[in-house]
Amino acid sequence: MHPWIQASFKWIAIGALGIALGAGLAYFTRPDVPDPGSEGASVGDPRPPLQHTTLDGEMASIDAFDGQAVLVNFWATWCAPCRREMPLLQSAYDTHGQDLVVLGVAMDDAEPVADFIASLGITYPIWVGQTDVSAAQRRWGNAAGALPYTVLVDAQGVIRWQHLGEVSRAQLDEALAIIF
Repeated sequence: MHPWIQASFKWIAIGALGIALGAGLAYFTRPDVPDPGSEGASVGDPRPPLQHTTLDGEMASIDAFDGQAVLVNFWATWCAPCRREMPLLQSAYDTHGQDLVVLGVAMDDAEPVADFIASLGITYPIWVGQTDVSAAQRRWGNAAGALPYTVLVDAQGVIRWQHLGEVSRAQLDEALAIIF
């Protein structure tokens, strides 16, 4: 191929990439596109409804935990940060079990979830779903739809903390200090 044609293709490709990046930036800075976290419930709001299937195939509702503090963690077996934070969440459940429900809501199928939690010795309640979990986490304030996403609800049913991304021990300790 002629060097002039090669150079032209290179500049066309660079220009197309620049247009695509500019369009993406324009999309995310448009006033009609909500910022991540701006949809759904926020800190200080009452918790939204939440109902999913348990690993036993039964329907369960967050209403069963009325009067208790609940740490809701949206996760998936295919999400590496989700997998890494599970032992930390189990530790919080073991430490505060009388005063705190840790609830894992997996965007996944029941079989891989059951295998994974068995391998880690996870004992807190786990619910599963697919599209319904994605919609639920948006109602709970995760406009980005990314995982993991964790929300702390106090015993009165008010959201006290929301976190998108892997939770560190320090972050979780700070969040739990809000209610304990």
